[in-house]
Amino acid sequence: MTRPPRALSTVTLMLMTSLWGAVWPAQAAPLKNGFDLAGSLVPPGEIHQGGPPRDGIPALDDPRFVDAGEAGFLEDTDRVLGLVLGGEARAYPIDILNWHEIVNDQVGGRPVAVTFCPLCGTGVAFDARIGDERALFGVSGLLYNSDVLLYDRRTQSLWSQIKRQAVSGPLRGQRLAALPLDHTTWRAWRAEHPETLVLSTDTGHTRDYRKDPYAGYASESGLYFPVSARSKRYHPKERVLGLEVAERFKAYPFAELALTGKREIRDRVKGREVLIRFDAENGSARAFDGEGEPLAGITGFWFAWYAFHPDTEIFEARKAAR
Repeated sequence: MTRPPRALSTVTLMLMTSLWGAVWPAQAAPLKNGFDLAGSLVPPGEIHQGGPPRDGIPALDDPRFVDAGEAGFLEDTDRVLGLVLGGEARAYPIDILNWHEIVNDQVGGRPVAVTFCPLCGTGVAFDARIGDERALFGVSGLLYNSDVLLYDRRTQSLWSQIKRQAVSGPLRGQRLAALPLDHTTWRAWRAEHPETLVLSTDTGHTRDYRKDPYAGYASESGLYFPVSARSKRYHPKERVLGLEVAERFKAYPFAELALTGKREIRDRVKGREVLIRFDAENGSARAFDGEGEPLAGITGFWFAWYAFHPDTEIFEARKAAR
């Protein structure tokens, strides 16, 4: 059993509790945290309670923002998720997302859901329109492959963040459109987008946003929850940029990108040209198509990408140098 982080916050204590009760009997009814898992696209036995009940980790439905110059609570090296839509730039600090995981927002006139899973290190922004309606998402308290399962409040369908798909409920099988999202430092984001707005710590919830409830987790090799596939090729928490291009998956481990010694790496995925821009100093990687348009990649831990995509291709520096 992996030792939990040292910061014994409410979230951490809930995780610890879950560790001791995460093995589900095979005959368990497909109902967890109040969600009916009948007909789930993933095995119900592989959906685990993370500890908190439904909405025990509160999503932010009425987010408040401040100008970059007013974000004194951020240090240069603090990590943020950065989104640009309709000419508007917004930064979502990881220190806040660790405690809320979902921000239901509107950017550039479009409804979006900005999501972060601390256990997988994955940030994904979604177009939050389902049909012609805006969807509001909450934190289900459930995990699949250690990744957060969102739920939309209208239909109670469960959505896998990394799969980008509803895995249970009335919308089972439908997919959400992911949006290009930067995962970088506050220093780098502010330099590129000085006009950015920043998610405020004035969330309406009492949290110590300078305290990391998952302290130490990103460097440990252990996982809190089971996953369906494992690979020892890289450290489980090695950061990778994962791409889906024409139904083909490819991972770009940061360790491999660093070995190239380049800031820009040209590659092909299923015959299509992609450009990877790697910023070693700020620990970030972004992907663009052959026309220079940003792609909606996912930055996260190697174990998480592999668990969902065991057939993934892998970028290797030594092969790229040939």
